[in-house]
Amino acid sequence: METTALRGVPAAPGIARGPWVRLTRRELPTVGRVRPGEEGAEAERLRAAADQAADDLMALSARVEAAGHSDEAAIFMAHAAMAGDPGLIEGAVGRITAEGEDAVAAIQGSGATAAAMLAGLPDPILSARAADVIDVADRIARLLAGVPAESDLLPSPAVVVAEDLSPSMTATLPREHILGIVLEGGSPTAHAAILARAYGIPAVVGARGVLSLLEASGAGLELGLDGGTGEVVLAPDTVAIADLDARAARVATARQADGVESSLPAVTRDGVAVTLLANIGSPAEAAPSRALGARGVGLLRTEFLFLERPAPPTEDEQAAVYREVVEAFGGDAVTIRLLDIGGDKPIPYLPMPREDNPFLGVRALRLATDRPELFITQLRACYRAAVAGPLKVMAPMVADGGDAAVLLDLATRARSELRGEGVAIGEVDLGAMLEIPSAILSADSWFPDVAFVSIGTNDLTQYTLAVDRGNPALERYRDSVHPAVLRLVAMAVAGADRAGIGLSVCGEMAGDPAAAVALVGVGVRSLSMGGPSLPAVRRAIRAADASWLREAALAALDDRSAADVRARFDRLITS
Repeated sequence: METTALRGVPAAPGIARGPWVRLTRRELPTVGRVRPGEEGAEAERLRAAADQAADDLMALSARVEAAGHSDEAAIFMAHAAMAGDPGLIEGAVGRITAEGEDAVAAIQGSGATAAAMLAGLPDPILSARAADVIDVADRIARLLAGVPAESDLLPSPAVVVAEDLSPSMTATLPREHILGIVLEGGSPTAHAAILARAYGIPAVVGARGVLSLLEASGAGLELGLDGGTGEVVLAPDTVAIADLDARAARVATARQADGVESSLPAVTRDGVAVTLLANIGSPAEAAPSRALGARGVGLLRTEFLFLERPAPPTEDEQAAVYREVVEAFGGDAVTIRLLDIGGDKPIPYLPMPREDNPFLGVRALRLATDRPELFITQLRACYRAAVAGPLKVMAPMVADGGDAAVLLDLATRARSELRGEGVAIGEVDLGAMLEIPSAILSADSWFPDVAFVSIGTNDLTQYTLAVDRGNPALERYRDSVHPAVLRLVAMAVAGADRAGIGLSVCGEMAGDPAAAVALVGVGVRSLSMGGPSLPAVRRAIRAADASWLREAALAALDDRSAADVRARFDRLITS
């Protein structure tokens, strides 16, 4: 077979090549119906299997913890909790008693319903949890059917190829035999990808067509991949092999430098300093981000506290989690994003009507009209956590000064209540996310009312270019360096300067080296990103000249497309 190259989505950096093995799972038997009068016994059989799945997952969590991966162990502990989630289990029981389904069909149906709700969320972190629900429901179904969770082992080192991998399969395969992972489906934010990054396994997801090509070519071919670029090479020839090996050497050198360089400031060659912060989704991500040089948290997503549970977290629970993150960053500011849920992010204990277009519906801060207690409780927890160190709070989906006023009123109420109760509180800076163009276009009317703003470039791109972030057919529109988005960012920077307030960027754009230097070129001086992106962005900034970046950014505002802008800044960071 001739050398063939595919491009997927980068999921875990690193280079790998070797023989490939396709992992498959044995199909569950055809499901049946429950005979009349046996519904109760079938429901009990389901609950027993769920208990067994929870025990198995806790044991898996303990093994992963013992192997030195405490953050990943927490994933399986969460899966264990999911196996006992009343919404999942009682939903399945309801299908047994009301529809006569057997336990296998019922748990699969209940899992599919829950997963469908999560899969429709615009936040990629949250939508990726759909795979976790399916994984847990599948584990329970296989226990019920007497079918092993994994039918194929990995007897020798190989590149693992599959349609998708469950988190538990990723964790239980012998890691010493996993050279790399190539998935036809999946996403970079799914837990299988998170685990691959944690274990240092190169991975590419979304490699469409790879399975059919491999099956047509037959076994015995070598497969190469670059988890940093998304490239997959089938049957690499001597030239491709030499290229992959050279890349592997560069990656090894760069990883050695990451720790050494983490203490270096992100300063351009002509002396312009840029603060690099971390986007995190749980306290477990604080220490790794800190080790890579994060100077604080620019975005702490709080949805993880509210999902996959039968009731909302208490104020005490929230305060403890927020305080843990604040303490982990030892005096560097932590920015908390208030709860971002809505019609597209259904939560069982917060029933909301279905909306035809939830991306433009009642979500995030807009929920405060009917559910102010959600945000007041969260703000109370933030003020209490602020006793431990500097803390900032920002509201998502702010469209104008009216929304900013809602945030300020909620904060005043929370603060007043705590003071009236004699509870110790700290200072909290209040700000807003800039995700809607109208918020930037009306900046001068309300920026002076807040302490800071943070640009969420993922949604800003979506709303500016009228592009569904989840539609693969619109890939070319999803690049945030589009001239229109860059111009809006420049306008926001100018507005923040006039108001004398801080501004940061916390979208994925900030973690892309070429896009990051473009942001520096339009005046952004604070960038927040996933921890693994910090080293590459730091290097790009330290290698750049701010005066060149300003000139390039000014020219980029008049470019015709995102591709033109990207080419311009790619040339700058590689020259």
